Amino acid sequence: MLSQANTNIMSDQNNDLYIRGRGAQKNPNNRFFKTETVQNLDDLPTEEEREEALLYNPKTKFIEVFPKTIVNKVDSPDLRNMYSLNPYQGCEHGCIYCYARNSHEYWDYSAGKEFEQNIMVKKIAPKLLREYLQNPRWNGTPMLLSGNTDCYQPAERKFQITRQLLEVFYEFRHPIGIITKNVMIERDMDILTKLAEHNLVQVVFSLTTLDEDLKRIMEPRTASARNVLRAIRTLSGAGIPVSVNAAPMIPAINDDGLFDIIRAASENGARSVNYIVVRLNGQIGEIFEDWVTKNFPDRANKVLNRIKAMHGGKVNDSQFGRRMRGEGEWADIIKMQYTLAMKKFFPVIKTFEYNTSLYPQYRDKQFSLF
Repeated sequence: MLSQANTNIMSDQNNDLYIRGRGAQKNPNNRFFKTETVQNLDDLPTEEEREEALLYNPKTKFIEVFPKTIVNKVDSPDLRNMYSLNPYQGCEHGCIYCYARNSHEYWDYSAGKEFEQNIMVKKIAPKLLREYLQNPRWNGTPMLLSGNTDCYQPAERKFQITRQLLEVFYEFRHPIGIITKNVMIERDMDILTKLAEHNLVQVVFSLTTLDEDLKRIMEPRTASARNVLRAIRTLSGAGIPVSVNAAPMIPAINDDGLFDIIRAASENGARSVNYIVVRLNGQIGEIFEDWVTKNFPDRANKVLNRIKAMHGGKVNDSQFGRRMRGEGEWADIIKMQYTLAMKKFFPVIKTFEYNTSLYPQYRDKQFSLF
């Protein structure tokens, strides 16, 4: 997928003040702010300080927050009455297309670089979850880790909040789904296998491309495609239901790799594959346009025009039922590739059904302790 020209672009990025290891290269103004803050480099006294301000990749800040609740109801027809919980807000993975970027503005940060550099950490999440699951009115509807940012992002290695949440879910025998693109999930195989024994867990790996060079540009701090496939194979071999979400498909960037993703998913034990086309809502459009212009100047206009062609002339789309698949010629080409690959590599899709019968027993047992 990457041409020699693109390789040279990467080598020239220091001249363009490109921050390696980060996805977003700018901080668009927060839409809720009436004024815009612009750094004036002329105020810095020395050339060295000005260069550092432009090129230095700031260390990630971890900010502890204290929410009143951890479980969120997702009111979206596309997601079928889903409940989710997020141990972190913001994400170091740096995926340039991430829809969660816009939510960072509610915390008074930018959806750009600050989304990757300022991570809110919810250390009290396990306590809040336990309190929630003790509620006699809760019926045990499956939840999702995470509906917004990745629960296995790099911060999890230090804080281990996701692991603690899984321990609570197992304690209550409550069904849980996990979506991630990080192989750190292998660390928690002991808990996941116990959950899987009772049909209480399924895992979805998000995989955008098998091209490692392209992957490092699209999502610089995620696991390699090779390691994601290994994790799929490991979890599947341990009896944990795994599927793949090939998302997002971006025309003229990674869409031609969908067939190979589906083939690799099948070969490594996944039960099924889904796909979603890219949409650039809110501030993501500005962030993505800056990114694609810097990384793929030879095809930036083509990429943006094809995205618009899939969404009625705009780069964004919020119409339920249509936004995930798009419309028009380029959306149809992606759909045909998906349909062909699924017929070839997944002639029979293994379905999964959560076991919701155990939770009421274990919830009531918890109450009997008091």
